[in-house]
Amino acid sequence: MALPDLEAASIESLSKGLHDGQFTSTQLTQGYLDRIAKLDGQFRSVTEINPDALAIAEELDNERSQGSLRGPLHGIPILIKNNIATADQMQNTAGSWLLHGATVPRDATVAAALRKAGAILLGKTNMSQWANWRIDGGCNGWSSHGGQVVAAYLDRQDPLGSSSGSGVAADMCFAAATLGTETDGSIICPAAFCNIVGIKPTVGLTSRSLVIPVCERQDTVGPMAGSIRDAAMVLQAISGRDDRDKYTLEAPSPLPDYLGCCKEGSLRGARIGVPWKLINKVVEEDKTVSSQDELAVFNDALDVLRKHGADIIEANFEITAEERWEAERIIMHADFPVNLAAYLEELVSNPHDIHTLAEVREKTRSDDREDYPVHDTSVWDFALDTLGFDNTDDEKFGEALRKYKLLGEEKGLPAALAEHKLDAMVIPTIWASGWAAVIGGPAITVPMGCHPSSGPVQESNWGLVERGPGLPIGLSFLGPRWAEPALIGLAYDFEQKTKWRDQVLEGRSDRISKTQQPSS
Repeated sequence: MALPDLEAASIESLSKGLHDGQFTSTQLTQGYLDRIAKLDGQFRSVTEINPDALAIAEELDNERSQGSLRGPLHGIPILIKNNIATADQMQNTAGSWLLHGATVPRDATVAAALRKAGAILLGKTNMSQWANWRIDGGCNGWSSHGGQVVAAYLDRQDPLGSSSGSGVAADMCFAAATLGTETDGSIICPAAFCNIVGIKPTVGLTSRSLVIPVCERQDTVGPMAGSIRDAAMVLQAISGRDDRDKYTLEAPSPLPDYLGCCKEGSLRGARIGVPWKLINKVVEEDKTVSSQDELAVFNDALDVLRKHGADIIEANFEITAEERWEAERIIMHADFPVNLAAYLEELVSNPHDIHTLAEVREKTRSDDREDYPVHDTSVWDFALDTLGFDNTDDEKFGEALRKYKLLGEEKGLPAALAEHKLDAMVIPTIWASGWAAVIGGPAITVPMGCHPSSGPVQESNWGLVERGPGLPIGLSFLGPRWAEPALIGLAYDFEQKTKWRDQVLEGRSDRISKTQQPSS
């Protein structure tokens, strides 16, 4: 039995191969494990492999042979981010040694949903520690537990966002798809930098129960995959109401058919907005060739949208990105201590005896493995020492929340969508996430091209390459809460009309093949 090319295989093609007996889930799982072992040493995208993965695959093969299927992902290996808890032999650390050895009472609801759908939880992906919520200007993809993730298109490439390992693993086809989490940018930004699709769902469409938190108003769990169809299949499996997460009680019931929303022709007649004030301001202030390149690629994408029937309308926000972020960060800082303490309270075992953010900070600073003060605790310092209140402080938090809602809703994305009667807003992904974050709304990124093959290389303060020749660029579709069906249709139609992932993939494949050649 020959496995298909895992670089080219979709979830649907893998499911058909399993159904037709061309290969087994055990063989498929071993194929992904072999691929991880061969390639991931240079990327560090996978923190650990599920030691039960092959046994689970064998069990699912036996069920299939008896005519019993658990769901649409039966026998399909999926990797999940290391802040999504599982009640098995794997760790749940959010990248910190302080949670190593801690155990949970049950699977996170989204992990349980994947198992129910028949997926094999292949392992955990590396991530920016504490979902990038420890250090102001922290190092994307670094965690003390997992090391430094790098992406695949440039040497030492910044993977961006906290779902860095999930983005790289999905791009490198280390599993059929991955799960990431997003508070502001942590799914769609690494997806864009890794030339894949990322769906950041409406807050409340997917449960956050036993997902290590940042901010209850913005945290969400979503799929990262090589195509819109694959991502839609995973989204279907993990969506739905959960009594353990009150935000999900507003989720649609019954759920839409997300895979059925993948229709060509969806762009025809769509009203799509562009916030030119925001985009031009970013490009003008950045003053780099890289921003000009991103703008040129974006303009080409708009031409594709127009060609296939979309009306492109200028639709600006009433506030700046800086004003929005200032309101957003206060809410995130106020939510985090309370939300983290609630997660820690649920632990069955807690070897480092951490129960509060103050204790997490103290023990992080005193544990050599946490690399303090090179990786400092400035985010926590602001929450504990400067802000001085959390979301249980009715007066101060209430005032901050009113400003947050005013700037996010009345002067942000919802107002622009309503004023111009838009179906969606499109923005280059690197500038898009915050506008969806503050309303808890959905965003979908899809590949739209890459930087030219020659040009400058820009490095971050951490020595990672942020911009350079061949770096992928993503296009984000944003909409109101619960707008996933419309956004999936628009993003799918754009994906099918352009096939940008396949074109950009050629550059990555050439670079990977060269690094695999033996030295002379």
